[in-house]
Amino acid sequence: MITFILSLILLIGGYFIYGRVVEKIFRIDENRKTPSITQNDGLDYVELPAWKAFLIQFLNIAGTGPIFGAIAGAMWGPNAFLWIVFGCIFGGAVHDFLFGMMSLRSDGASVSILVGDNLGKFMKQLMLVFSGILLLLVGVVFISSPADLLADLTGFNRWIFISIILVYYIVATVLPIDKVIGKIYPIFGAALFIMATGIIGGMIFTGMITDIPEFTFSNPHVAGKSIFPYLFISVACGAISGFHATQSPMMARCIKNETEGRKVFYGAMIAEGVIALIWAAAAMTFFGSLDGLSQAGPTAVVVNKISQGLMGNVGMVLAILGVVACPITSGDTAFRSLRLSLADAFKLDQSKNLNRYLIVIPIFTVAISLLFIDFNILWRYFSWSNQTLACIALWTAAAFLKKQSSNFYVALIPAMFMTVVVTCYIVIAPEGFGILMSNIFNNVQVVEFIGIFTGLVLAILGYFLFTKKISSPNAASHTKSISQ
Repeated sequence: MITFILSLILLIGGYFIYGRVVEKIFRIDENRKTPSITQNDGLDYVELPAWKAFLIQFLNIAGTGPIFGAIAGAMWGPNAFLWIVFGCIFGGAVHDFLFGMMSLRSDGASVSILVGDNLGKFMKQLMLVFSGILLLLVGVVFISSPADLLADLTGFNRWIFISIILVYYIVATVLPIDKVIGKIYPIFGAALFIMATGIIGGMIFTGMITDIPEFTFSNPHVAGKSIFPYLFISVACGAISGFHATQSPMMARCIKNETEGRKVFYGAMIAEGVIALIWAAAAMTFFGSLDGLSQAGPTAVVVNKISQGLMGNVGMVLAILGVVACPITSGDTAFRSLRLSLADAFKLDQSKNLNRYLIVIPIFTVAISLLFIDFNILWRYFSWSNQTLACIALWTAAAFLKKQSSNFYVALIPAMFMTVVVTCYIVIAPEGFGILMSNIFNNVQVVEFIGIFTGLVLAILGYFLFTKKISSPNAASHTKSISQ
């Protein structure tokens, strides 16, 4: 219990202390007009109150992330608390704030544009393809998984629910952001907070909170899976997520003043971390042991059992909301972000209805065709791809800060760390080079060492190439113009 409480205090304190440090390094300007004012089009560039922008950003980046990822991370016991706390404060929240504010300074530019402006044309093209595939996968899986769950609960054919979700996605993708997303997201965002409050309240009421395990220098994973890098990949959105880099530009187009950036971007990630802490604590406690958790069933079943056990029928309703509505609210913004990214890449004015449908029709044609494919194998790559995107986004943010002669180490250090994480994972994981490496060396520890060593080499090499190439505050004229 003490580890959990200290983790909560550190996480919230990180917003007020380190969040201000990063804000100062970025050099926000309260007198500078934001894109919601200079580019207002009533569609994507719309002024929103800070509280609404915060809740939309929170649900954009959260979805089921702080629930499912935290439950997966709970298999490593209180080690998950440490990664959620320090990952959020120094990695995820820094990532989200810097990318959101960089987009704001660049008229709401999407992730591929920002990467290209700061890391070069090749990386821009690579990121356009990489982020496009990631967003499409997120959107399609968040059609399929809620539909399958609803079909299981009701007995109706899954294609009925797929059709309903698809219609909603198309509407949410093409209509002005304040007409659909701006109205329902604050409600669902508040529901996620209510759900987390109910979980911690139930743990307090039942006395279960005193059973939350304390941190020890050990690995309690029941299968003995190593903490590094698996924990850092498994928690994903609850600590740091590249998916957020694709979402933040949406609210960068809606914030009214730069002073709201820390609340909306840094604050939403910290809020996600708080919810992740609560769900991790509940998962590692509710079933009596990590063995009990490992045998509790699929993640959606774990969510339902914990919610019902701690909150009764209300918890069951909230559990359905968590595993059905929240994925849908990640899917719709994934498709919307994909539309915006492609519009930026092909310079299609989105104020014209025809231009919107020129992008949306092909996107959903591909999405529907992908619904006939088994995603079990493809989806294994999502977590790695997600963290790899976060890694690239942090290198991009470091380049931006260096060009404006700011302290770029706030982004560079987590970028180097995540480089080691994603490299090590793809080397040792079965869906990466793990099977090949295991056949060669037949020793797990040797393979892990090779993965970590390779990651360190890439991180150090990246550092030297980065500091050599990104040497001038005015290295990119576009970055110069947006950072003045």
